[in-house]
Amino acid sequence: MTVLDIFLVEAGSSYITDRGYLDFVRLYAMHRAGAFFVTRAKKNMDVRRVYSFPVDRASGIICGQRVMLNGSSSAENYPDHLRRIRFNDPETGKTLVFLNNNTALPALTIAALYKSRWEIELSFKWIKQHLRIKHFLATCETTVRSQIWCAIATDVLIAVVKKELKLEASLYTCLQILSVSIFEKAEISCALQPHLHRTDQPTFANQLNLFDI
Repeated sequence: MTVLDIFLVEAGSSYITDRGYLDFVRLYAMHRAGAFFVTRAKKNMDVRRVYSFPVDRASGIICGQRVMLNGSSSAENYPDHLRRIRFNDPETGKTLVFLNNNTALPALTIAALYKSRWEIELSFKWIKQHLRIKHFLATCETTVRSQIWCAIATDVLIAVVKKELKLEASLYTCLQILSVSIFEKAEISCALQPHLHRTDQPTFANQLNLFDI
Protein backbone atom coordinates (compact mmCIF):
# COMPACT_ATOMS: atom_id res chain seq x y z
CA MET A 1 0.00 0.00 0.00
CA THR A 2 2.83 2.40 0.83
CA VAL A 3 4.66 1.66 -2.42
CA LEU A 4 1.51 2.34 -4.46
CA ASP A 5 1.45 5.93 -3.20
CA ILE A 6 4.91 6.64 -4.63
CA PHE A 7 4.35 4.56 -7.77
CA LEU A 8 4.50 6.55 -11.01
CA VAL A 9 1.16 6.16 -12.81
CA GLU A 10 1.47 5.98 -16.61
CA ALA A 11 -1.35 7.35 -18.75
CA GLY A 12 -2.99 4.69 -20.91
CA SER A 13 -1.79 1.81 -18.73
CA SER A 14 -4.12 -0.57 -16.90
CA TYR A 15 -3.65 -1.33 -13.20
CA ILE A 16 -5.31 -4.45 -11.81
CA THR A 17 -5.61 -4.88 -8.05
CA ASP A 18 -7.49 -7.07 -5.63
CA ARG A 19 -10.24 -5.58 -3.44
CA GLY A 20 -7.83 -5.55 -0.51
CA TYR A 21 -6.19 -2.55 -2.21
CA LEU A 22 -9.50 -0.75 -2.87
CA ASP A 23 -8.94 2.93 -2.13
CA PHE A 24 -11.03 5.53 -3.97
CA VAL A 25 -8.52 8.34 -3.42
CA ARG A 26 -5.85 6.29 -5.18
CA LEU A 27 -8.23 5.11 -7.91
CA TYR A 28 -9.36 8.65 -8.63
CA ALA A 29 -5.72 9.76 -8.86
CA MET A 30 -5.19 7.04 -11.49
CA HIS A 31 -8.34 8.16 -13.30
CA ARG A 32 -7.25 11.80 -13.38
CA ALA A 33 -3.80 10.74 -14.63
CA GLY A 34 -5.39 9.09 -17.67
CA ALA A 35 -4.75 5.52 -16.50
CA PHE A 36 -7.24 2.66 -16.29
CA PHE A 37 -7.89 0.33 -13.37
CA VAL A 38 -9.73 -2.91 -12.67
CA THR A 39 -10.47 -3.95 -9.11
CA ARG A 40 -12.98 -5.98 -7.11
CA ALA A 41 -15.92 -4.32 -5.38
CA LYS A 42 -16.55 -4.95 -1.70
CA LYS A 43 -19.84 -6.54 -0.67
CA ASN A 44 -20.94 -3.65 1.51
CA MET A 45 -20.18 -0.93 -1.03
CA ASP A 46 -22.95 1.68 -1.23
CA VAL A 47 -23.64 2.71 -4.85
CA ARG A 48 -26.54 3.82 -7.00
CA ARG A 49 -27.13 2.75 -10.59
CA VAL A 50 -27.03 5.46 -13.23
CA TYR A 51 -27.27 3.41 -16.42
CA SER A 52 -27.36 -0.26 -17.45
CA PHE A 53 -25.53 -1.58 -20.50
CA PRO A 54 -26.96 -4.41 -22.63
CA VAL A 55 -25.08 -7.65 -21.95
CA ASP A 56 -24.98 -11.21 -23.25
CA ARG A 57 -25.71 -13.38 -20.23
CA ALA A 58 -24.59 -16.50 -22.11
CA SER A 59 -21.02 -15.13 -22.00
CA GLY A 60 -21.02 -15.06 -18.18
CA ILE A 61 -21.64 -11.32 -17.87
CA ILE A 62 -24.64 -10.91 -15.59
CA CYS A 63 -24.87 -7.12 -15.79
CA GLY A 64 -22.90 -4.05 -16.78
CA GLN A 65 -23.72 -0.72 -15.17
CA ARG A 66 -22.55 2.83 -14.73
CA VAL A 67 -22.75 3.70 -11.04
CA MET A 68 -22.06 6.50 -8.58
CA LEU A 69 -20.82 6.12 -5.04
CA ASN A 70 -23.40 6.94 -2.36
CA GLY A 71 -21.28 7.24 0.76
CA SER A 72 -20.40 10.82 1.69
CA SER A 73 -16.68 10.20 2.05
CA SER A 74 -16.38 7.76 -0.86
CA ALA A 75 -18.40 10.06 -3.16
CA GLU A 76 -16.06 12.89 -2.25
CA ASN A 77 -13.01 10.74 -2.91
CA TYR A 78 -14.34 9.53 -6.29
CA PRO A 79 -16.96 11.97 -7.62
CA ASP A 80 -17.11 10.57 -11.20
CA HIS A 81 -18.98 7.60 -12.62
CA LEU A 82 -17.64 4.06 -12.23
CA ARG A 83 -18.29 1.05 -14.40
CA ARG A 84 -19.53 -1.98 -12.50
CA ILE A 85 -19.53 -5.46 -14.07
CA ARG A 86 -21.01 -8.54 -12.46
CA PHE A 87 -19.44 -11.70 -13.86
CA ASN A 88 -20.10 -15.39 -13.22
CA ASP A 89 -16.88 -17.38 -13.59
CA PRO A 90 -17.75 -20.61 -15.47
CA GLU A 91 -14.65 -22.38 -14.09
CA THR A 92 -15.34 -21.79 -10.40
CA GLY A 93 -19.02 -20.87 -10.40
CA LYS A 94 -18.25 -17.76 -8.33
CA THR A 95 -19.82 -14.38 -9.02
CA LEU A 96 -17.30 -11.54 -9.15
CA VAL A 97 -18.06 -7.83 -9.21
CA PHE A 98 -15.51 -5.60 -10.92
CA LEU A 99 -15.07 -1.84 -10.75
CA ASN A 100 -13.23 -0.01 -13.51
CA ASN A 101 -13.09 3.28 -15.38
CA ASN A 102 -12.68 1.94 -18.91
CA THR A 103 -15.92 2.07 -20.90
CA ALA A 104 -14.31 1.26 -24.26
CA LEU A 105 -13.25 -2.34 -23.54
CA PRO A 106 -15.81 -5.18 -23.66
CA ALA A 107 -16.94 -6.55 -20.31
CA LEU A 108 -15.35 -9.93 -21.00
CA THR A 109 -12.01 -8.23 -21.64
CA ILE A 110 -12.26 -6.55 -18.22
CA ALA A 111 -12.85 -9.96 -16.64
CA ALA A 112 -9.90 -11.41 -18.58
CA LEU A 113 -7.66 -8.57 -17.39
CA TYR A 114 -8.48 -9.35 -13.79
CA LYS A 115 -7.84 -13.05 -14.36
CA SER A 116 -4.41 -12.24 -15.84
CA ARG A 117 -3.51 -10.61 -12.52
CA TRP A 118 -3.37 -14.09 -10.95
CA GLU A 119 -0.91 -15.27 -13.59
CA ILE A 120 1.40 -12.39 -12.63
CA GLU A 121 1.08 -13.28 -8.96
CA LEU A 122 1.97 -16.90 -9.73
CA SER A 123 5.01 -15.67 -11.66
CA PHE A 124 6.23 -13.63 -8.69
CA LYS A 125 5.51 -16.57 -6.37
CA TRP A 126 7.71 -18.77 -8.57
CA ILE A 127 10.44 -16.12 -8.53
CA LYS A 128 10.38 -15.98 -4.72
CA GLN A 129 10.62 -19.78 -4.47
CA HIS A 130 13.12 -20.57 -7.20
CA LEU A 131 15.12 -17.49 -8.16
CA ARG A 132 18.73 -18.33 -7.39
CA ILE A 133 19.93 -15.26 -5.48
CA LYS A 134 21.65 -16.42 -2.31
CA HIS A 135 23.13 -13.03 -1.53
CA PHE A 136 23.53 -9.67 -3.21
CA LEU A 137 26.97 -8.56 -4.36
CA ALA A 138 26.26 -5.02 -3.15
CA THR A 139 23.43 -3.05 -1.60
CA CYS A 140 23.13 -0.10 -3.97
CA GLU A 141 19.95 0.03 -6.07
CA THR A 142 21.70 -0.36 -9.43
CA THR A 143 23.56 -3.51 -8.38
CA VAL A 144 20.50 -5.10 -6.80
CA ARG A 145 18.39 -4.40 -9.88
CA SER A 146 21.10 -5.73 -12.19
CA GLN A 147 21.47 -8.96 -10.23
CA ILE A 148 17.72 -9.53 -10.12
CA TRP A 149 17.39 -8.91 -13.86
CA CYS A 150 20.27 -11.29 -14.59
CA ALA A 151 18.57 -14.00 -12.53
CA ILE A 152 15.23 -13.41 -14.26
CA ALA A 153 16.90 -13.39 -17.70
CA THR A 154 18.54 -16.73 -16.87
CA ASP A 155 15.20 -18.26 -15.94
CA VAL A 156 13.58 -16.93 -19.10
CA LEU A 157 16.38 -18.35 -21.28
CA ILE A 158 16.00 -21.75 -19.63
CA ALA A 159 12.24 -21.56 -20.18
CA VAL A 160 12.87 -20.90 -23.90
CA VAL A 161 15.23 -23.89 -24.08
CA LYS A 162 12.70 -26.08 -22.28
CA LYS A 163 10.02 -25.10 -24.78
CA GLU A 164 12.26 -25.52 -27.83
CA LEU A 165 13.45 -28.97 -26.73
CA LYS A 166 9.92 -29.95 -25.60
CA LEU A 167 11.23 -31.14 -22.26
CA GLU A 168 8.84 -32.78 -19.82
CA ALA A 169 11.01 -31.91 -16.80
CA SER A 170 10.02 -28.90 -14.74
CA LEU A 171 11.84 -25.60 -15.11
CA TYR A 172 13.27 -26.05 -11.62
CA THR A 173 14.71 -29.47 -12.59
CA CYS A 174 16.31 -28.01 -15.72
CA LEU A 175 17.93 -25.26 -13.65
CA GLN A 176 19.28 -27.83 -11.20
CA ILE A 177 20.79 -29.93 -14.01
CA LEU A 178 22.47 -26.95 -15.63
CA SER A 179 23.77 -25.63 -12.32
CA VAL A 180 25.83 -28.79 -11.74
CA SER A 181 27.05 -29.06 -15.34
CA ILE A 182 27.69 -25.42 -16.13
CA PHE A 183 31.45 -25.95 -16.64
CA GLU A 184 31.11 -29.07 -18.79
CA LYS A 185 31.73 -28.82 -22.53
CA ALA A 186 28.48 -30.36 -23.71
CA GLU A 187 25.50 -29.20 -25.72
CA ILE A 188 22.51 -28.07 -23.69
CA SER A 189 20.34 -30.71 -25.35
CA CYS A 190 22.78 -33.40 -24.22
CA ALA A 191 22.83 -32.13 -20.66
CA LEU A 192 19.05 -31.91 -20.39
CA GLN A 193 18.29 -35.07 -22.36
CA PRO A 194 21.08 -37.49 -21.40
CA HIS A 195 18.94 -40.56 -22.14
CA LEU A 196 18.79 -39.56 -25.83
CA HIS A 197 22.57 -39.28 -26.19
CA ARG A 198 23.90 -42.32 -24.39
CA THR A 199 26.43 -44.44 -26.20
CA ASP A 200 27.58 -47.86 -25.13
CA GLN A 201 31.17 -47.99 -23.98
CA PRO A 202 33.33 -50.12 -26.29
CA THR A 203 34.42 -53.48 -24.96
CA PHE A 204 37.93 -54.73 -25.50
CA ALA A 205 38.33 -58.43 -26.15
CA ASN A 206 41.98 -58.34 -25.10
CA GLN A 207 41.23 -56.89 -21.67
CA LEU A 208 43.39 -58.73 -19.15
CA ASN A 209 41.95 -60.14 -15.96
CA LEU A 210 43.07 -58.56 -12.77
CA PHE A 211 43.19 -61.90 -11.02
CA ASP A 212 44.06 -65.16 -12.75
CA ILE A 213 42.04 -68.08 -11.48
